[in-house]
Amino acid sequence: MVTTSLHEMLISAGAIRFGDFTLASGKKSRVYIDIKKAITESIILKKIASEILLKNCVFDAVAGVAVGGIPLAVAVSLASDKPYVIIRKEQKTHGIANLIIGEVTGKRILLVEDVTTSGGSAVFGIEQLRSAGAIVEDVITVVDRNEGAEKTLIKLDIRLTSLVSIKDLVNR
Repeated sequence: MVTTSLHEMLISAGAIRFGDFTLASGKKSRVYIDIKKAITESIILKKIASEILLKNCVFDAVAGVAVGGIPLAVAVSLASDKPYVIIRKEQKTHGIANLIIGEVTGKRILLVEDVTTSGGSAVFGIEQLRSAGAIVEDVITVVDRNEGAEKTLIKLDIRLTSLVSIKDLVNR
């Protein structure tokens, strides 16, 4: 049986694009990493969930920030038999206006991200979780662009673990 690495799967799924892009952080880049496109393929989503669990983080529930982190959190939840939590990007103006869907108070939460650049999305998620009473010490990202997220998260006493580095994807 041939085992395909995650970075090979991401490349073959067309998750790497070259051109002129503006990232969520506002930075300009010649490389765009489209994990959302790749994780619409169940085999890639399963591979990501299994690799996240191999990192041996201790957690009671897994959380993701909408949109990219949600399918990752669901996949890890299913693979680990632990609950997942959704972090909305903004407050709803109707119904129950919580930014967090799921119970986090007093629980150790693993935050999963699709791509980290500056760490802004992760910081938002960590702040929301901690303000709701969660314990957050680990963030696992599918791809780290190596553009400051790790340094940003260290200041919050967070360990950032990446499954793949941007170098793994573009230096081929």
